[in-house]
Amino acid sequence: MCDLISHEEDAIQIISRFGLEMGVGEQTIEQVCEAYHVHTPTFLAIVNYKVFHKRVIPDDIDIPTLQRYLSNAHSYFLEFRLPRLRRALIEALIPADPTTKIPGLILRCYDEFVEEIRTHIAHENEGLFDEHEHDDQRITDKLTEIKNLIIKYYPGAHLQSPIPNHQPPITNPQSPITYLLISVMSDLWHTEQDFADHCAIEDDIFRPALTQEKPHTHRRYLLHETEELSEREQDVLVQVVQGLSNKEIADVLCISIHTVISHRKNIARKLNIHSTAGLTIYAIVNKLVDINTLE
Repeated sequence: MCDLISHEEDAIQIISRFGLEMGVGEQTIEQVCEAYHVHTPTFLAIVNYKVFHKRVIPDDIDIPTLQRYLSNAHSYFLEFRLPRLRRALIEALIPADPTTKIPGLILRCYDEFVEEIRTHIAHENEGLFDEHEHDDQRITDKLTEIKNLIIKYYPGAHLQSPIPNHQPPITNPQSPITYLLISVMSDLWHTEQDFADHCAIEDDIFRPALTQEKPHTHRRYLLHETEELSEREQDVLVQVVQGLSNKEIADVLCISIHTVISHRKNIARKLNIHSTAGLTIYAIVNKLVDINTLE
């Protein structure tokens, strides 16, 4: 067990979610599992899946052991990782330009993401897997969106006035704020990957064990390039960030509600931004709206 933990970072998360602890001494994996009343083949199935990316799922998978793993994972996300990540976000975003509302909007996107996680986990705890079968990708996409908003629109002071091409680049020592931002981006990336793995374990191991279904095919997380918005899509976007409903937008622009909905879908697809807060950041940075007119 010591060799597994010391060589594989993900193994540390796995042993904690099975209720195992450090101080394993020279004991084997089987000896440690037996000491904590953990079903060894089920433990190894999760290790093989998450650490070594091998789908070796035993026929005698133990449901109570899996339930313990998933329950501890839920507690970890809700009680530790997500609150800690929020504090880190605040610490990294507060020193940004105080004249912009972008840090607050990024934080609002994060809070919406956390609420979706809470709802997702609540339904899992009630055993309602099928009702939220497609939530996993949407939730992971929202976390990717938060990362992209920071990468593209974090209000760094040196980006406000581009340096002329003939001048040499400014080389400043890295500030503590820069280190905080790097750290929080790393945390976001690890959280995204951890949650994606968690959902995959539910889909490919836990759900089939409960229902005797075949495992799902693996998801593919794709990167999207931003496309240019048409003038009409920009008009719709402005009204969206002003807080108008689809009907109100249709009335203002003299188009049908169906057309408004179609434009909104295209906007979300082109920008890969699905939250109103994220769209507001895009509109502010691209000078489609005056920040002083926004509530």
